[in-house]
Amino acid sequence: MRILFLTDNFPPEVNAPASRTYEHCVEWVKSGAEVTVITCAPNFPIGKVFDGYRNRWYQEENMDGIRVIRVWSFISANSGFVKRILDYISFALTGFIASWFVKTDIIIATSPQFFTAVSGYAAALFKRRPWIMEVRDLWPESIRAVNAMEDSRVLDWLEKLELFLYRKASKVVVVTDSFKKNIAGRGIAPEKIEVVKNGVHLDKFQPRPRDKALLAQFPQLRDQCVVGYLGTHGMAHKLDFILECAADAPQDVHFLFIGDGAEKPGLLEMKERMGLSNVTFLPPVPKHEIARYISLTDVALVPLKKSDTFKTVIPSKIFENASMEKPILLGVEGESKAIIEKYQAGLCFEPENKADFQKQLRAIATDTQLYQQLQKGCQALSLNFNRKTLAQKLYQIIETVIS
Repeated sequence: MRILFLTDNFPPEVNAPASRTYEHCVEWVKSGAEVTVITCAPNFPIGKVFDGYRNRWYQEENMDGIRVIRVWSFISANSGFVKRILDYISFALTGFIASWFVKTDIIIATSPQFFTAVSGYAAALFKRRPWIMEVRDLWPESIRAVNAMEDSRVLDWLEKLELFLYRKASKVVVVTDSFKKNIAGRGIAPEKIEVVKNGVHLDKFQPRPRDKALLAQFPQLRDQCVVGYLGTHGMAHKLDFILECAADAPQDVHFLFIGDGAEKPGLLEMKERMGLSNVTFLPPVPKHEIARYISLTDVALVPLKKSDTFKTVIPSKIFENASMEKPILLGVEGESKAIIEKYQAGLCFEPENKADFQKQLRAIATDTQLYQQLQKGCQALSLNFNRKTLAQKLYQIIETVIS
C-alpha cells in the first residue's frame, strides 16, 4: 500500500501535529506501507528555517523509512493573519505540484490549516485517488476563538470551504468526539467521520528521576515544585494569565516554560516588568530531548483561553506528561476535563479564573497523598492512549477506504 501524506508540520518541528504525523507514518512503514510525506522546510513556530535546511523548491530525505519531500513555501512567523494565509496558500500550491510526481494509492491531508486539505483534494482529483481529510482543529472556528481577526465575509467563506472539503473527502478523521459531533451537526454524515485521538509512544515517555545534568544547568529548580509548560507560546494558550498567577504562587513553586511562539516576546517582557523570580523561560528543545526536560517537572500545566471552541479540543501534551506520571494541572473545559477527571490524572481549574487556579495549584503542590493518587491516574490514562494502537486504528481506516 502506498500512502501520500500532506502536512505543513513535520519533524524536526516538535509541535503536536508534527509528532502525530511522524509517529503514525513510522508505524505504517513498520506495517509494510510505502509512505511519502510532502511538507515544507521546518520553521514552526518562529518562522525561521531550522539549521541544516533551506527553503528550496524541492528537497528530499529519508526519515526512519519515510520518504520526505520538502517544498518551497512563503515562510512567516506564527503571527499576522495575512502573512499566515500566504504561508498556507503557498504550501498548498507547491505541495499539490509535488504530488503530481508521487505514485500513491491514497492521499491524506491534515488540517489545520485546511489549505493543505485543499491541496489534498486537488491532488486526489488530479491522480484519481481517494483522499482522507484529517481534522486536528476546527479551523476557522478557532480563529474566532482567539480573536485573530474580526468576524467577516472572509471567515464565512472559509467556513463554506471547510464544509465543502468535508463533503468531498472519502473519510473525515478527527481527534476528538466533540469534533465529530460538531461536524455531524453541520450536515456531514456521522458514518463518514472517524475518531482517532492523540496519544503517546509509551516506550519514549516513561517515568524517570530528574535529569541531573539538566538540573545542574538550572539550579533555580532545585527543591522546588516545578510546574512545567512545554509547547507553543501562542494566542490560544493564555500564558499571560499564568504569569499573573505566578506572582501569588506559593514560595516553593517554580514555573518552567519551554518553547517558542508569537506571544513569547511579550511574555518575556511581562516577566521582567513584574520581577518574577519564580519563572524560567527556555527555548524549544529537540523531540528526542523532551522527556529529559519533562523529568525536571512535577506538574504539567495545560492551559487554554476561556472559549466554548476549546471545550472540543484535547491538547496532546496531556498524554506525554501523563505517560511520565506528571499530574496535569488543566485549564481547559469540556472533553479534556472529562478525560482528566475520568482517570483522576490531575486537577482542573476554570480557564482564566485566578482564585480557582491558585486553589488547585496549592492542592497539587502540597498534598503528597493526592499527588501519588494522581500519578496512578496518569499511568492508567497513558495506557489507554497508546500511539501505536491509535496508528493501527487509522491504518485500518485507510485500508477500508482503499478497498
